[in-house]
Amino acid sequence: MVTHALTVSAIQYQALDGGVAPNAMEHVRLIEDAESHGARLAVFPELSLTGYNLALLASPESWLIQDDGRLAALREICRRTGITAVAGGPYREPGGVPRLASLAIHPDGTIETVFKTHLHGMEKEIFVAGSGAGILELDGWRIGLAICFDAAVPAHSTGAAEAGADAYAVSAVYTQEEDSRLELHLGARAMDNRMFGILANLGGTSALGPSCGLSGFWGPDGLRMKKAAGTGTEVVTATLRRTALQKYRPAAAPEK
Repeated sequence: MVTHALTVSAIQYQALDGGVAPNAMEHVRLIEDAESHGARLAVFPELSLTGYNLALLASPESWLIQDDGRLAALREICRRTGITAVAGGPYREPGGVPRLASLAIHPDGTIETVFKTHLHGMEKEIFVAGSGAGILELDGWRIGLAICFDAAVPAHSTGAAEAGADAYAVSAVYTQEEDSRLELHLGARAMDNRMFGILANLGGTSALGPSCGLSGFWGPDGLRMKKAAGTGTEVVTATLRRTALQKYRPAAAPEK
């Protein structure tokens, strides 16, 4: 079914100490909050299930695996609310390949994995890169999924647009000195490809430094629609409408 509007929550999240289990339970609470705003999709930041501290990845317990039991409560809340949630974490594929991943958890219990394409800094020593934006389909909408530095590379969002994306959802860690960079990345990716921009930024302070916050939404004109008020945990919700896309996208040519 194709809908004319899609309500999305961009969840700015300050990760907890203690690894996957406590963060998964906090994700459950925030998905319940998103449900109260009518969301069909909830997007969390990069490495939201562990926090951005690559030193912790020396422990096998920091890694998610296929059918990971620690995600059972997340699967259940998505089933109960009908929300698809995109959470971030370090992930080992069944063959052992280490990935920096977004995990899209669907109401039917299935999980799609999308891997960061453009690894940055120390990430290159830990993870194996993915290959392009993943496309999430929901209510007839196509959402391109990106992880942090992916949004700095225009070809990544262009690939999502060429795959039919209506929105580009970025799970990220932008720090206090990167506020202008954040605005330029998301605004440009939205405007250049005439699609909505969605950002879920890691809140609080990570190993990279204090967050600049600013999670939220951009229209297909590249202009801000909505943003977080602070730099801590916050649920920012907006309704994306097809009429806004149609204003900037040429009508399909008539069939001959």
